[in-house]
Amino acid sequence: MTAVWLIARRELGAYLRTWSGYIVAAAALLIQGIFWNAIALGTEHSRLSSEVLLWFFWVYSGVIMTAAVLLSMRLLAEERQLGTLVLLASSPVHERDIVLGKFCSALAFMVLMTVPSIFMPLLIMVNGKLSFGHVAAGYLGLFLLGSASLAIGTLGSALARTQLLAAIISGAMVVGMITLYPLGSLTEHPLNEVLFSLGIWHKHYQPFESGLVHLRDVVYYLALTYFALFLSTRVLEARRWR
Repeated sequence: MTAVWLIARRELGAYLRTWSGYIVAAAALLIQGIFWNAIALGTEHSRLSSEVLLWFFWVYSGVIMTAAVLLSMRLLAEERQLGTLVLLASSPVHERDIVLGKFCSALAFMVLMTVPSIFMPLLIMVNGKLSFGHVAAGYLGLFLLGSASLAIGTLGSALARTQLLAAIISGAMVVGMITLYPLGSLTEHPLNEVLFSLGIWHKHYQPFESGLVHLRDVVYYLALTYFALFLSTRVLEARRWR
């Protein structure tokens, strides 16, 4: 765990020292603010506080998945692009420590990026009532969704040789997992249930939007995160012996 901590601290410092992390964070908050005002607040019809909060988490889910792809594209692809991955892999550090350390750094930065958005739900208290349980469930869903998306992005970064290619691969995998649910509606039982359960957004995230926490959804996101990081580790191990 010492190696994981050292790698995570180094990578988190890289996010905080360069403009790329701040640009992603600023863009995410700006886009969320614009859509929050346009969709949740910018309407002629009054809405219940819970409905406005649901819209907030609905919009932010798309922002967090996009941010995850952009944050993760540099994790391993940048090392390969700069030629430093060989030095890192030849050090007395396991591949799982490299993957986990880099993933944890991106996850920590995503949490730091998400914290300032809390002022948007708090604005509901101006003209309505805020359910803090709903807020907690929604942010838990965002954290789990972001974690799974970052893990997928880490896998894409492990597969790619450049950051641009990593972003394309990761984005394609995330979008592919989103479209599993619509695809399931075109198939018949029991295949449709399998596709519904594998989809990353519709079935598993929407309960969090409404303030509901189901154990099955938490387990799904944790399992998806673990599986993607496991594959990333295997990709690094395979590349070491080439």
